[in-house]
Amino acid sequence: MNDRTDEVAVALFGELFMADQLARNRISKALPKGMELSHFSVLNHLARLNDERTPAQLARAFHVTRGAMTNTLTKLEWAGHIHIRPDWDDARQKFVAISPSGRAARDAAVASVAPLIAEVVTDLGAERVRAVLPVLRELRLRLENDDG
Repeated sequence: MNDRTDEVAVALFGELFMADQLARNRISKALPKGMELSHFSVLNHLARLNDERTPAQLARAFHVTRGAMTNTLTKLEWAGHIHIRPDWDDARQKFVAISPSGRAARDAAVASVAPLIAEVVTDLGAERVRAVLPVLRELRLRLENDDG
């Protein structure tokens, strides 16, 4: 790589990190009282899948430790937003599913966050956002594959 490519790479990641931080802040403030971004992310993931996952699968999907995922799942279970059941074939393993209460909480969170996100897309222009999505998706996939 040359100096110019290094500069572009540093600028790209600097912008990504700052945009990530600002987006997380903004979305966290818009979430319903008591809901954390990690809670919303897990509920949203389970709602989209509409299927059970093990805590280990969820930890891998979010690139967090099993301990961090267990902490999030414990809070979600306590709130009644998920059901955790044993694996009937392997007692060492558990399965996590979104509950009706969890789906309602996720839907409420989407309703509170969606206008915020839509406003940003409108301000930037849907065509410009659509044009950058393939690059961001490819970058994400590249980073996921490099993750090991």
